[in-house]
Amino acid sequence: MNKPRFTPLQIAMHIYAWSVIIILLFKFFTNGFSANPIQDLERATGRHAITMLVLSLACTPLNTVFKWSEPLKRRRALGLYALFYATIHFIIYLDLDYGLAWNLIIPEVLQKPRLIVGFLALLLMIPLGITSFDIWKQRLGKNWKQLHKIIYWIAPLAVLHYVWSKKGNLLSLQGEVLKPALYGLAVIIFLILRLPAIRKAFASFSLRRRLPSEKQ
Repeated sequence: MNKPRFTPLQIAMHIYAWSVIIILLFKFFTNGFSANPIQDLERATGRHAITMLVLSLACTPLNTVFKWSEPLKRRRALGLYALFYATIHFIIYLDLDYGLAWNLIIPEVLQKPRLIVGFLALLLMIPLGITSFDIWKQRLGKNWKQLHKIIYWIAPLAVLHYVWSKKGNLLSLQGEVLKPALYGLAVIIFLILRLPAIRKAFASFSLRRRLPSEKQ
C-alpha cells in the first residue's frame, strides 16, 4: 500500500503559508482594506514572514522535546516561505510605499534603526534560502551547518524590527508591543532549547524513560 504523498502536517503547513496571500486577494476583490492599503499589505506580509521564521526555528526543539521527527523535514519549506514573505514585504516598502525613490529611501533607512535591522535580517536570509537545497549541503559539507547557524541572529533581528515597528513601551507592555514581545519570548525559548546542554538533558531524560519499559 502506497504511503500518502503529503502528510497532514505538510498539508496544514502549506495551507497556512499561503493563507495570507488568499486573505489579501479576498480583501482586494471585496474592498476589505483600510484607508491605508499599503500599510495593510506591509503589516500582513511582514508579520507572516516572522511567523514562518519562528515556526522554522521551532522544528528542532519539537524534535528535542517530543522526539517528533517530521518537523525537521518541514524546516526548509518554512524557512523558504519566511524568505518569500520577507521579500514581498520589502518590495512593497520599496515600490508601493516609496515608488523606488532611492533619494527618499536611503535617508529613511539610515535614520531609522528598525529599517536597518529589518534589511539586515533579509540580507542574511538570502544565502540561507539559496543554500537550503541538498546540492548545497553536499558542496559546502561541514560549512553548511556553520552557515545556517546565522538563523540564530536572523530571528532576533526580525523580532527587533517587529518591536520597533510598533508604537508602545516594551518594558511596560503598553501599546502594540504585546504580540512582538510574545514572538520574542518564543524565539528565546527555541534558542535555549537548541543549546547542546539542554538537548543533551532531554536526550538523557528520554533514555531513562525508555530503559524501564524495555526491561519489562
